[in-house]
Amino acid sequence: MSKVLKEVLAANRQYSGSFGEKGKLGLPPARRFAILTCMDARLDPAKFAGLAEGDAHVIRNAGGRASDDAIRSLVISYKLLGTREFFVIHHTNCGMEFFTNDVIRGLLDSSLETADLTPAGFRDVGKGPGSRAGEFIEWLTIADPKQAVLDDVLRLRNHPLVPPSIPIYGYVYDVTSGKLVEVEGASR
Repeated sequence: MSKVLKEVLAANRQYSGSFGEKGKLGLPPARRFAILTCMDARLDPAKFAGLAEGDAHVIRNAGGRASDDAIRSLVISYKLLGTREFFVIHHTNCGMEFFTNDVIRGLLDSSLETADLTPAGFRDVGKGPGSRAGEFIEWLTIADPKQAVLDDVLRLRNHPLVPPSIPIYGYVYDVTSGKLVEVEGASR
């Protein structure tokens, strides 16, 4: 058993020991909103948005992008579980800014081992084998966080399964201050 697995299971025993009334929370989110944000470990949506268990849906992926799967989750969130507002929250210093589709495809083609991030970008240290399967994935990299928020908000607003009655807000979370900064033109 790995050290990490032991730590996770110990933390879960402690958490479940005082779970109490949380087992009675309703399926729909109590505050009726959803957040689409990045999987970056520096972001804690519960803290930066003041959430408790049961308050909101939080959909996370690399970059917090409005991918097909994120849209699937958001549509289920409002259509079946009653959310009424969406937040798209990207962040500064996102790892998705440090490579392009071509870079990750090349890294994966070379080897499946973890690459190193150097001042010059990602460098493959693996010895293969790799896989060309990465060529068939749109990695949704980010050149500019504010523009990515605008693009994702626009994609959601224009999606045929997202009704125009749902307000969608766009923010960039500053990893150095913890502040949410509204992206001009994204929220309405």
